[in-house]
Amino acid sequence: MKVCRVEEIRRLDSIAVEQYGVDHRILMENAGHAVYAVIEREIGVRDLRFLVISGTGNNGGDGFVVARKIESGGGEVRVVLVGDPSRLRSPAKENYELVVRRGIEVTVVQDDPSPLEGLLGWADVVVDALLGTGLNREVRGVHARIIDMVNSSGLTVVSVDIPSGVAGDTGRVMGTAVRADYTVTFGLPKIGNVLYPGHELCGRLFVSHISYPRTLVEADFVKVELNAPVPLPPRPRQGHKGTFGKALFVAGAYGYFGAPFLSSLAHLKAGGGYSRLATPRSAAATIASRAPEVVMVPMPETEKGALSRAAKERILELVGISDIVVVGPGLSLEPETQELVLELAEEVEKPLIIDGDGLTAISRNPSILEGRVAPTILTPHPGEMSRITGVPVSEILADPLPVLRRASRTLNSIIVLKIAHSLIGMPDGRVYVNMTGNPGMGTAGSGDVLNGTITAMHGLGLGIEEAVRMGVLAHGLAGDLAAALKGEDGMTAVDVLESLPDAVRILREEPWRIEENYFPKVVL
Repeated sequence: MKVCRVEEIRRLDSIAVEQYGVDHRILMENAGHAVYAVIEREIGVRDLRFLVISGTGNNGGDGFVVARKIESGGGEVRVVLVGDPSRLRSPAKENYELVVRRGIEVTVVQDDPSPLEGLLGWADVVVDALLGTGLNREVRGVHARIIDMVNSSGLTVVSVDIPSGVAGDTGRVMGTAVRADYTVTFGLPKIGNVLYPGHELCGRLFVSHISYPRTLVEADFVKVELNAPVPLPPRPRQGHKGTFGKALFVAGAYGYFGAPFLSSLAHLKAGGGYSRLATPRSAAATIASRAPEVVMVPMPETEKGALSRAAKERILELVGISDIVVVGPGLSLEPETQELVLELAEEVEKPLIIDGDGLTAISRNPSILEGRVAPTILTPHPGEMSRITGVPVSEILADPLPVLRRASRTLNSIIVLKIAHSLIGMPDGRVYVNMTGNPGMGTAGSGDVLNGTITAMHGLGLGIEEAVRMGVLAHGLAGDLAAALKGEDGMTAVDVLESLPDAVRILREEPWRIEENYFPKVVL
């Protein structure tokens, strides 16, 4: 399912009207009907009391349609129009007039929201049609006070397109925002519907295509989409360990035993066949005691127990007999080891995943990645992304998509930006939004499990792009399965690791569960 920025949904609306003859009145009528359909199915209408709070834009017009539908369906409904009625424009104006002609009670609020107190006390359900997806400034004054009153009411809230106060392009809260129980968005989901904190404020998310032709729903110029399951290749009955992918992990240092253990073992837990770990001699025995299935290759080390540059020749030999390479987990910040990472980034001619301390090394000279021929995958958290790009963390979190796209293109790399929800950026500008995962995964070592999961997906036969996408999806799903068993508090990366086999089984045998449980429900 594609996901739009606000300017893109406006473009889709214009194409629908100008090229396909789908009038704005039809789009508004269909939008209002979709909201009504969700209300009828999820809450009920007859004998319930509804308060529709509309602004003076098209979002408010959708709200007027909802009010008409509720009245027709046997519910009691009252409307609050926030703003000057003279500012209404077609087709919102016509729908407002239809509400008035039908005899539905309308209260106009401009500067003083106090009439809302009694109406909220009367209502069972609030329909939030106050502000739309195009919000680009802080919510203040009467609008902010109304939003706070709605949130304090304790009533069930249904938001139209996006909860009022959430920015459609980013999911940011613009001062204050409605906390909805249900949100129905139109045409396609907006970025603000699927990125936090907007996603959480949406409650249960529904989408209606409002009579868009299929070609618009799948428009090529919309480059962001949800990370949907890709079928995993069959596991050959006559396969052996080499059949299911040979991964090399260049990881670990004295005192950093967890990261290499988690990365290398995740490859096997997620279905990979052969996992080698090139790690300093002093670390190998300790890691082997916890991961006997991983083939240890002890390497020359520095005086402080980190990988020495003397290990490079042997590492490149191992690269030659591997399908994919991971560099970075727990390598340490030893200067000699950091130099080794930069040299490997230039010389490894296999798909290369760089994470952790490897990203710190790369941040010293990111342009080194631009000339790589084999695929490069970076898996930074926001702090690491900041070091790589030079963009402050606050700016990345405020609007991550432009930063991710620019970095993926410039560095010729697939980049997994580990936020909630994680974003997967491709060098050609495509971005996938991953919907699995939970806050319990914000724990040391979770990202190391991700690396091994990606290598396993490649070992199972997926191409690099699909392997990255399904690795991120399966990793998040494993975290959700672990949280269901243990709760998010106190979850560890080992819990995620142990849930990988179940996650991959679901991805292989029951992929429909992903879209059913994580994606917006489509309202026809």
